[in-house]
Amino acid sequence: MDTNRRTLLAAAAAGLTAVAAPGTAHARADAGGGRRPVREVFGTLADGTVVHRWTLANGGTRMRVLSYGGIVQSLELPDRRGRYANVSLGFDRLEDYAAASPYFGALIGRYGNRVAGGRFTLDGREYRLSVNDGPNSLHGGEAGFDKRVWDVTPFSGPGGVGLVLRYVSADGEMGYPGRLDTAVTYTLTGDGDWRIDYTATTDRPTVVNLTSHTYFNLAGEGSGDVLGHELRLAASRYTPTDATLIPTGELAPVAGTPFDFRRAQPIGRRIREAHPQLVTAQGYDHNWVLDKGATRTPGYAATLRDPVSGRTMRISTTEPGTQFYSGNFLDGTLAGPSGRTYRQGDGLCLETQHFPDSPNRPHFPTTVLRPGRTYRSTTVHAFSAR
Repeated sequence: MDTNRRTLLAAAAAGLTAVAAPGTAHARADAGGGRRPVREVFGTLADGTVVHRWTLANGGTRMRVLSYGGIVQSLELPDRRGRYANVSLGFDRLEDYAAASPYFGALIGRYGNRVAGGRFTLDGREYRLSVNDGPNSLHGGEAGFDKRVWDVTPFSGPGGVGLVLRYVSADGEMGYPGRLDTAVTYTLTGDGDWRIDYTATTDRPTVVNLTSHTYFNLAGEGSGDVLGHELRLAASRYTPTDATLIPTGELAPVAGTPFDFRRAQPIGRRIREAHPQLVTAQGYDHNWVLDKGATRTPGYAATLRDPVSGRTMRISTTEPGTQFYSGNFLDGTLAGPSGRTYRQGDGLCLETQHFPDSPNRPHFPTTVLRPGRTYRSTTVHAFSAR
């Protein structure tokens, strides 16, 4: 933990939290062991299902999580002066999440990202999936894991405070074969880092690719665009896409292109260049091939920093890829807790994952899960301010 972070935590422990930016929430953080997560009713779905919201705080970070979709509704962090802001885009009301959310803060499954034509073949049998993105299946289909109510169990201990979220996906749900028993653990560590551990098992061969779809704006939700944020991606290649944002199969070098983030640079520096891939996606919406590949323990993937607030997020993961999405389809029709509308580029996603359309690309890292095996994936978001 860096010196600036340690200083901020000491201030938080003494109750010296300052006024947050307009439209953001205040947070008093625990510098030591966090308290057990607190539950409250957030709303009721149309079918009468009650949705709860859990509040977690530890190590100078505060998070609110919904049982609906495993959604991170807010993520509050201090800037270099100790002032807190919610850095995650989202809504105040359950109705908005259920009706119009572009996956704000959600858990994604069974398959994060796109599957071409909404179909794939496994062991000689073709499976047809729910199609919800032009001709393709996106983020698990029309009713993916982001639209399910998860069973939530809180915990608190020496390793941190957090939640274990569980969901059982039935055989055939959204077209996917096999019953999938899924558990996702959100942990806030004593250093204030956010760790996500995914596990899943199946009773039939299937494919699985789980991720988190949090939209980040390290200056604060509703503060404007993220084009001035500085991004570094530890990737020498990326996967170009066709007109429907399905990978062509090529692993293209980033060198000499607007996709080269091997050294930190502002997101907006080259985003408006007339590169065919940027034109097709209306910005960045691509998978970067991490140089480290798939690993058993989390390895470095990316760093995001807002130079104005000093808030910095360093991502480590076991996954071989990261989908960088620059919020291209936010169009001003959705408003967040700040009361301000979200427009193009007002948030970004860094979705650690296996590659899009891997079930149809044998040369991509496999996403096949078979009975008797356990799917495991871990991503750690380490926060600081400098």
